[in-house]
Amino acid sequence: MGSAVTPSGLGHGGQADGAGGPTTRPLRLLLVDDESLARLRLRALLQDFAEPAHEIVGEAGDGTAALALLRERPCDVLLLDIGLPGLDGLQLAAALRALPDAPSVVFVTAHAEHALRAFELDAVDYLTKPVSRDRLRSALQRVAQRRRIPDAPLAAAEGSGARVLVVHDRGRVLRLPLADVLYLKAELKYVTLRTTMHSYVLDDALTDLEQRLGDGFLRVHRNALVARSAVRALQRRRDEGGDDEGPGEHWAVQLQPTGEWLAVSRRQLPAVREALLQADGAALR
Repeated sequence: MGSAVTPSGLGHGGQADGAGGPTTRPLRLLLVDDESLARLRLRALLQDFAEPAHEIVGEAGDGTAALALLRERPCDVLLLDIGLPGLDGLQLAAALRALPDAPSVVFVTAHAEHALRAFELDAVDYLTKPVSRDRLRSALQRVAQRRRIPDAPLAAAEGSGARVLVVHDRGRVLRLPLADVLYLKAELKYVTLRTTMHSYVLDDALTDLEQRLGDGFLRVHRNALVARSAVRALQRRRDEGGDDEGPGEHWAVQLQPTGEWLAVSRRQLPAVREALLQADGAALR
């Protein structure tokens, strides 16, 4: 969880936008599995796609051998089995966290029951065997995004001018188009980000996010920002949401397409009404 701002986005081919931007080299992969056939299958899957760019720098059949290889050959990501002899995959992943430039970890295993522990170790993804090509490619794309823009939530989407919010979610790095975001709401120590399909938890301050997100989002309450494009209506409703006015009628905005209502505070009401009038060209009741 958590995020921070980046000044620029990424273009196709692994090169940062703008003249003279640094070229991103291929991801260096280390395959760690005690079964040679499993490593051979991973090699075959990796040959089936070119993006993100990658190269295999070595193989290991156990955790101790993997650590020895890492001392000789730096890598960006381990495709790591859990059921290894001696030092198992979870123990190896824990040991990697002590390294100054630790590689990312994608678990590739038949042991689905260890997923929670894997994500506690900050694994980028957890793939269960038999692994599909698309799931493997998706996992490597997440690794590439994480290593190119560490802790960077706001960037241009690849190949377009659309901006995205990069969030950490249960060990994964996700790029959420801002157009998909309905609202952000501060709750206790965290901020909940809501899209039409999912909710995500961020540990950024709402005021910081407001500054970064810009004019496409509107403050409706001290604890809530909404996407202007998602507002369907502004009207008075009964007992809508914990404003300082106490019980009774309160102003609220309705969001599309979910139909959810969010309270509008008295302090924010004039600015909300003015912004929506400017956007729609007509008064909202």
